[in-house]
Amino acid sequence: MVTPRINYAHLGATVNPRHLASLVSFFEAGCKSAPGGFGVEIEHLPVRNGSDEAINYYEPQGVETLLGRLRPYYDADREYWENGRLVGLAREGISISLEPGAQVECSIGVLRTPEELETVYRAFRFEADPILDELGFRLVAYGYQPKTGFADIPVNPKSRYAAMSDYLGRVGQYGLCMMRCSASTQVSIDYHDEADAIAKLRVGTAVGPILAWFFRNTPYFEGAPNPFPLLRQRMWDSLDFQRANVIPGLYDPRFGWEDYAVDVLSTPLMFADLTHTPEAAGLSEAEKHRAAFRENAGELYPDRELNAYEINHVISTHFNDARLKNFIEFRHWDSLPLARAERLTQIIGSLFYDGRNLARLASFFEGIDELDVYEAKANIQAFGAGATPYGRSWEFWREFLGLGDLLEGIPGDPAHPDVFQI
Repeated sequence: MVTPRINYAHLGATVNPRHLASLVSFFEAGCKSAPGGFGVEIEHLPVRNGSDEAINYYEPQGVETLLGRLRPYYDADREYWENGRLVGLAREGISISLEPGAQVECSIGVLRTPEELETVYRAFRFEADPILDELGFRLVAYGYQPKTGFADIPVNPKSRYAAMSDYLGRVGQYGLCMMRCSASTQVSIDYHDEADAIAKLRVGTAVGPILAWFFRNTPYFEGAPNPFPLLRQRMWDSLDFQRANVIPGLYDPRFGWEDYAVDVLSTPLMFADLTHTPEAAGLSEAEKHRAAFRENAGELYPDRELNAYEINHVISTHFNDARLKNFIEFRHWDSLPLARAERLTQIIGSLFYDGRNLARLASFFEGIDELDVYEAKANIQAFGAGATPYGRSWEFWREFLGLGDLLEGIPGDPAHPDVFQI
């Protein structure tokens, strides 16, 4: 039985030891003897040809129609339905799912090299683009909808998103904007043991905002020019501090998997998901999916080991800049066109899978703490192109991270700040 290093009981937190053991075992199961794989998620904004207004799930010739037309290309036994509506598709190497505002997400992997991304992604577009042409809309890679505001976009029919709207509509500042209008690129990597996972989380959390600057891709916010140097960071940092931003305690030398598990288990879940909890079989759908403003995992789930679905739900209610699952997920970046997403994946590989580079970065950031990361992020938001995160210029970071050759000539590079790909 795993016992947390810190006793949180006096703070009112409830951490069930069986739940804690479940999460630690989940992390242990993610260890790879030879790390080197990539997972890439690219979210797309559906916009109408001509007007660039958002296309929603329900409208005629909308996103639901797109999924239905794509069905023959995917495995019949890997379709995802909710409330009688099609919400996802999958086959070997790729899955298609929906974010709350009908953003179309392609999850691709496991890739052995960044270059494999192009092959898998182009196959998706080869199938989808002729259908999109017939439907009169397209999928664009921006960080935020170019014309339509969040209030005009309904959430798709997943029950969890109604519960999430209930929560995020009352907490923080930009929750509903994030849900309905934003889109991201996320890159996941492997780890070989606990120490390796923590080192990569620390470096990824520190360097992520810097890479986000070089790969920013959000010209618009709520139908107007985007006023923020990094809109995605601004939205997430203002969303709900207890589940976003930097993992609490990450830079404490004693920090480990148990501490991460305690954090996610002791925090209110945002919304309950009891759809795969056998003990909740008799509850209504509204009771299985509802906002959870105060209940954490110990108060919602039975006193037993958590199953895989429950574990993933608990972890997925946290949106830290770098997130630990049974892999490491970096979540800093706007939605990117294919060429830039591939370059980003190459850079992640060079920084985290090259032992010398990872050691160099770990040494550079040795001794920093959470406040240093907060300061660097605030510095970027305050000064943009004139920012000096961690006291260093953008020119320093471009050279230190080896970005020069990998970014040369890519539209959207900070050298060409007004050029974005759509």
